Amino acid sequence: MLMGDARVAEYIKNTSWDETLPDDVKKQVVKCAIDLFGAVIAGTMTLTSDIMCKIACRYYPGTDASIILKGRKASLSGVAMANGFTVNALDVDDGHRLVKGHPGAVVFPAVLAAGEFKDITIKEFLTALVIGYEVAIRSGLALHSHYNFYHGSGSWGALGAAAGVSRIMGLDAKKAVHALGIAEYHAPLTPVMRPVAYPSMNKDGIGWGTMTGMMAVLMADEGFTGKPSLLDLSQFGYLTQNLGNEHEIMNIYFKPYTCCRWAHPAISAVIHLRNKYSLTPDMIKKIDISTFAAAASLSEKMPENTEEAQYSLLYPVAAALIEGEFGPGQVLGELFGVPDIKVLMNKSVIRIDKRFDSEFPAKRLCEVLITTKDDKVFSSGVFSSAGEPDDPVGLDWIIAKFKWLVKDVIDSKRADDIIKILTGSDQECKLREVIQLMSV
Repeated sequence: MLMGDARVAEYIKNTSWDETLPDDVKKQVVKCAIDLFGAVIAGTMTLTSDIMCKIACRYYPGTDASIILKGRKASLSGVAMANGFTVNALDVDDGHRLVKGHPGAVVFPAVLAAGEFKDITIKEFLTALVIGYEVAIRSGLALHSHYNFYHGSGSWGALGAAAGVSRIMGLDAKKAVHALGIAEYHAPLTPVMRPVAYPSMNKDGIGWGTMTGMMAVLMADEGFTGKPSLLDLSQFGYLTQNLGNEHEIMNIYFKPYTCCRWAHPAISAVIHLRNKYSLTPDMIKKIDISTFAAAASLSEKMPENTEEAQYSLLYPVAAALIEGEFGPGQVLGELFGVPDIKVLMNKSVIRIDKRFDSEFPAKRLCEVLITTKDDKVFSSGVFSSAGEPDDPVGLDWIIAKFKWLVKDVIDSKRADDIIKILTGSDQECKLREVIQLMSV
C-alpha cells in the first residue's frame, strides 16, 4: 500500500464524486461549501477585505479569477490571497477540533480561484474541496506532532490548498508530490497564540497559506521541485494510508458566532439564560464564567476594532446578553464602547475549571452563573456550542446561518439562487454561475 506523498497524490487523482465519495461526505461538503460562501460574502464588509483587494489588484494583477463582491479580478495567487483573508475576516468559518484551526478557510479560496480559472462544474469543485479538507487536516495533525507547537491554520492548510488545486489543474502524480513539498516548506509557520494575546489582522495565517498552496501548484507545474512534505515521513504513514476510507471532513464543526470558537460555549450559555429567564442587563449583578484555560486567555477589555472583538471573551458575552446574538453587527464597530456592554463586562468574572481544561481540545465546555440584583442565581449547566461533530447541525441550520450572514450584503434572491445551485441535483452546472451571483 502506498503511503506518504505518493498516497496523497494517488488520492488526489482517483477521488471521484460518483464512484468513491460516500453520500454522507457529499452532504457534508455541500454544507461546508454553503458555510464558506456565507463567510466570504459577509467577510467583504470588513476593512481586512478592502485592504487585501487593493493589495491583490496592485501587486498581483491579472484577470484569472474574481475577488468576491469587489468587482475586480487579479492573478490566481492574488485572488487566492485576497479571498483567503476575507473568508476568515469574521472568524465565522468552520474548524476542526484536533488541529485547533480552520481547514475550509485555507482550502476554499484556492479551489474557488482555480475552479473559476478552469471553468469547472460544481461537482468538480466539491470534489476538490473534499480532497483539500482531507489533506489539510492530516497535515495539521502531522505538523503539530512534528513541531510540538501550536501553529496557525495557514501553516498546514497550505497542503490542503495545494492538493485541491492540483486536482483542478490536472497535475500528474510526480508534480502533485512536488506541489505538496513546496507548499509545506514555504507555508507560514504562524505562532497563533500571538494574535490571541495581541489581536490584529494577522490572525491564523490563512491568506498566506491559501496563496502558498496556489503558488506551490503553479511552481510544480512549471517544473519546480520540492519533495518531500512532512506527510512523507514514515511516522505519519498512518495519516495517509486511510485516505479515502476515513473522512476527517465529517469531524468538522460549524460556528454560530463571529468570534474565536473558545468563546462560543459561554456565548451560547448566556443566550440560553437570557431567553429562558427573560434576563435584561439592568437585572444582572454578576456573571461567573467557568471555562478552560485557552478560553480564559482571551481578552477581557473593551475592543477597539473587529479583531479585538473576535479574540475576546467578556465582550461577546456582554454583547450577546444585550443583543441576543453575536454576528457581524456585533464585531464591525457599532457597539464598541456602549456603556451597557461595558457595565456587564465589569460585572463578569472568568475562572479556569479543571474539568473543562482536561477535556480541551476534544471538547470546548463552560458553565455560566448569572446572579441577579435580588440574589437569585441562574445556572446554565455545562454548555458546549452548536455545530460540534458529535451533535451535528443539519442543512437547514447551515442555510439559515448563510442567510443571516449575507443579509446585509446581497439581496435575498441572490442568496436563494446560490443555495439552489449548491444543493440542487444538477451538479454539472458551472461554478461560474455561483461566482457571478457574488459579483457587485
